[in-house]
Amino acid sequence: MNELILAASVVFIFGAVLLAYRFFGDTGLYGMTVAVTILSNIEVLILVVAFGMEQTLGNVLFAATFLITDILSENSGKKAANRAVFLGIFASAFFALLTASWMLYHPADSDWVMPSIRTVFSTTPRLVLASMTVYAVSQLLDVWLYHKWWDFTEKKYGDHRRFLWLRNNGSTLISQFVNTVLFNLGAFAGVEGYTPALLTSIIFSGYAIYVVTSLLDTPVVYLARRIHDHQKATPIRT
Repeated sequence: MNELILAASVVFIFGAVLLAYRFFGDTGLYGMTVAVTILSNIEVLILVVAFGMEQTLGNVLFAATFLITDILSENSGKKAANRAVFLGIFASAFFALLTASWMLYHPADSDWVMPSIRTVFSTTPRLVLASMTVYAVSQLLDVWLYHKWWDFTEKKYGDHRRFLWLRNNGSTLISQFVNTVLFNLGAFAGVEGYTPALLTSIIFSGYAIYVVTSLLDTPVVYLARRIHDHQKATPIRT
């Protein structure tokens, strides 16, 4: 069932990003950035076996952040894409500080949830610190590479709309590799139970998922550009 759930989650998450953009424009993508950044910091704690590999969850969810910045880069420019990156960093910092404050409370005698909360969120500060650092590096790299590929193809062929697939995948595959290696080493190296062999498996399986999601998100970016073109050409009625 894990493989089916992962496949369904790709459709659900990428579809949600596209719907958010269709109905709310850039604002919808900024909202999705906050949601997927926070949720991926929780989901990454879960280990599953899928497609014959042991892997953490959160890879598909986090891949949506690259999809979001690519849509913003394509339709609204570099400044809008970087704004989403900094919004994601802010959301992660807020989430880390808030969950850390939960650990300071003394629960009532009738409380039953605090032990589970402590188990899940006691590791959050390290995860979020690693996530924020790597997120900033990989996402800013993704936006920079996207526009470098754009400048290259526009100068060579004189058409700024051609080779969308190249700037989408050329930027995402490189930046996601950097993200996968740095995040897993920063978040799990030295943690009990995460042996070097397990970490290597998680890195390779995580990047394998990113390669697949990067290829799958290319049609979504094309659809988002069509939505942008259609809405730009359609006069707004008051």
